[in-house]
Amino acid sequence: MTLPAHLYVHVPFCLRRCPYCDFAVQPGRRPPIADWLDAVDAELALAFAAHAWEPPLSVCTLYLGGGTPSLLGTGGMAALRRRLERWVRWDEGVLEWTAEANPESFDAGVARAWADAGVTRVSLGVQTFHAPALRWMGRLHGADGAVAAVEVARRGGIRDVSIDLIFALPARLGRDWDDDLRRALTLAPDHLSLYGLTAEAGTPLGRWVASGREAMPDEDAYAAEYLRAVEATAAAGLRQYEVSNFARPGHESVHNAAYWTGAPYLGIGPGAHSFLPPVRSWNRRDWPGYREDLAAGRSPRAGEETVAGAAARLERIWLGLRTVRGLPVADLSEGQRALAGDWHGRGWAEIEGPDAGSEAEGQRRLRLTRAGFLLLDRLALELDGAAGVDEAA
Repeated sequence: MTLPAHLYVHVPFCLRRCPYCDFAVQPGRRPPIADWLDAVDAELALAFAAHAWEPPLSVCTLYLGGGTPSLLGTGGMAALRRRLERWVRWDEGVLEWTAEANPESFDAGVARAWADAGVTRVSLGVQTFHAPALRWMGRLHGADGAVAAVEVARRGGIRDVSIDLIFALPARLGRDWDDDLRRALTLAPDHLSLYGLTAEAGTPLGRWVASGREAMPDEDAYAAEYLRAVEATAAAGLRQYEVSNFARPGHESVHNAAYWTGAPYLGIGPGAHSFLPPVRSWNRRDWPGYREDLAAGRSPRAGEETVAGAAARLERIWLGLRTVRGLPVADLSEGQRALAGDWHGRGWAEIEGPDAGSEAEGQRRLRLTRAGFLLLDRLALELDGAAGVDEAA
């Protein structure tokens, strides 16, 4: 088994659950940080015993997601580091340590404490600068909260600052997407992540949409906002390197890129996923049950699947197409190459690299265009289906 060089730790605590959120979160004003640290330690112990790993493992990325990791306060990150050092080691010179934060709970003290603990990158859940939309989303920071959070991150010594924005909000909110992009890019972030709003079935937003209480933008409006964002980020000097992610050169998320290349990773915490090829596993999502399992010495694993055969092939295609690196043309079948040619004619894909028939033809790659990224899921299925046709023939 290949050892994981990437570690994800989930912090489930939030002050409240946003109406569109489908993540594993535990709302409350007083997060039980000491209990969470004990649970993280206990799950790591079980994982190492189950795989017969000898601590410490070498890792090159750590990622704290949530939930709201900034609710750990000024002492929580240092305490987590002390726990992690029992199990993993890292080279300070190459480690990318990301932690997510919400502007309202990320102040100067937290920023300095995180930098002192080793955090190199903060991902700020800004979402929008439009006050009515922030209230509708259930966000607790005001329109100026993002500006303050970026400033304290930089003053506190955080090397990289990333901003999250959500597009395709209901039109009735009156949010000006172009103004949000302008305000975000004026802050000169090192990285920007864009997420289209989705109405997941189990969320309040999903129920509002199903009952007719709320209306989501149509596909054309969704596409228009995405394409305007791609153009604005390029003009600001941020390079798109994945369907939803843009960065200044050298500031791409190394941790997230590991997911897209199929690298092994270990996930700790409620709802966290792990991938130790060919097995993907996931934990139970509820914090009380997760904590009780570990307190009783039981694994919190809720399920697993083996990613092999046709499923592995489809996943490789989907992961490859979602990044600007795309897929090697040399790995495509005749049917897939014909399909790629059709995509090129429709403006959905490009084939980059040396001309066909040259000595370096093997370096050619198929990558999606901006318009193609909007069709990612559909195109991945089509390309996989073309491979199946060739195999059947």
